[in-house]
Amino acid sequence: MATGTLIFLIIGAAGVAVLAVALLGGELLHLGQPGVDGPVSVEAVAGFAGAFGFGGAIANELLGAGTPALVAGAVTAGAGAAVPTAWFAARLSRAARNMRTDPTPTRDHLVGALGLVVTPIPATGYGEVRVRLAGQPVKLNARADRPLPVGTQVFVVEALSETSVHVETY
Repeated sequence: MATGTLIFLIIGAAGVAVLAVALLGGELLHLGQPGVDGPVSVEAVAGFAGAFGFGGAIANELLGAGTPALVAGAVTAGAGAAVPTAWFAARLSRAARNMRTDPTPTRDHLVGALGLVVTPIPATGYGEVRVRLAGQPVKLNARADRPLPVGTQVFVVEALSETSVHVETY
């Protein structure tokens, strides 16, 4: 293996290692102000270095770079592979950071939820109901104006706290 190929492979491996750290634990590389991104992201630089190193290594081996002109050709080939890779890495990381998500459900979202009594609700105390909140089943303490047996369909009329509700039959 030529020395130039080894150098290109080391550059590529370093780029892939930095890219993995940037994508999996990106907050580790934010020095200074964590909310400030420069004109070029760490992911783009790491993608550029990885593609440059591996693209250059491939070109170096294919060209049999024994002269400075052939090594320059390998560098050009590596840069040609690195530019679109850096652009793609920057676009992917930006898309992942700016991905919209649903808001976190709060106790206000409980009002109007339909559910089922899973532990009988006595006249003066709490039982338990299971309702769906944001598509997930949630078991809550529940009270009602009258006793309700297991299996009664209910809807939430008031959220008394984060874990308890007032229900009526549905």
